Amino acid sequence: MNYIKTSYQYDTKIPGQELQFVQEDNFLLSFKRGDNDKFLYNRIFKTEYVREFGKNISYTFGFKYWKQSPAGAISFDKVVNNETVAVPDITSTELSAELRWAPHEQFYQGKVYRIPIFNKYPIFKLRYIAGIKGLVDGQYNYHNLNLSIFKRVYFGQFGYADIATEGGYIFGKLPYPLLTIHRANQTYAYQLNSFNLMNALEFISDHYASANMDYYFNGFIFNKIPLLKKLKLREVASAKILYGGVRDENNPATQQSVLNFPKNGVTGSPTTFALNSRPYVEVSVGVANIFKLVRVDLVKRLTYLDNPEVSQWGIRTRFKFDF
Repeated sequence: MNYIKTSYQYDTKIPGQELQFVQEDNFLLSFKRGDNDKFLYNRIFKTEYVREFGKNISYTFGFKYWKQSPAGAISFDKVVNNETVAVPDITSTELSAELRWAPHEQFYQGKVYRIPIFNKYPIFKLRYIAGIKGLVDGQYNYHNLNLSIFKRVYFGQFGYADIATEGGYIFGKLPYPLLTIHRANQTYAYQLNSFNLMNALEFISDHYASANMDYYFNGFIFNKIPLLKKLKLREVASAKILYGGVRDENNPATQQSVLNFPKNGVTGSPTTFALNSRPYVEVSVGVANIFKLVRVDLVKRLTYLDNPEVSQWGIRTRFKFDF
């Protein structure tokens, strides 16, 4: 790959919801649990230059202008001289650089898209973002470092596991929309890279570390049961763990000059939180390869069960062709 891409977008977005749009899953994305009333209007102008080398190394340089305005149950407000003042919007201007290394990577190549074929080699991605105050109306100076590592681990006849780890640190005093809003999923589709029982905008961090593991038994248990072996069903299990926190300079509980975290418009109780010394944890077990298409998971949330309007259990479905 060697290309330049420029885009402009004006659209609504549920903060923290980064859905992996798979064509087979789109129907399930239409249905959501709980309140679906937190939105942001986003105006985004973005330019990227991507260059890939033959040894599966690629780099990306980018420019991003991003203007966010509140909508629905979200409002931007902060305390100034002991009075609550509304903030109409937040504007940031970013320069970014990303380095990706995927040793021995191969793809299924289509006319427009290509799909990576995972193997035993890890995939590393390091990203740096600099927010620049005063550049094209940017209001904040900050630095954002992020490192992610993906690895498929094979266990012979016991199957294999996909393990994804990620960590990030944001330097600077910022309003919460520019911090890390952790990926939540309030749909009934199972999302591999999201927390499937976390509410949208429930947790925010300026430093965090996470680990996701999806274990595919590859029929190790079901193949010992004649009927299940004939149906070619596959057993799966997953665990997702997230540690994080918000420094005092970015926490409205200790710093009045930053935006207040969102609250319930009726009761005034908090709906957005910073992670404390406990991690957020959820686990699941499921059955895959149903009709070579369907995966169904029973998901259990293990921590932060006292947060408002959370679900401790859930059934999630994923559509994907398995062979």
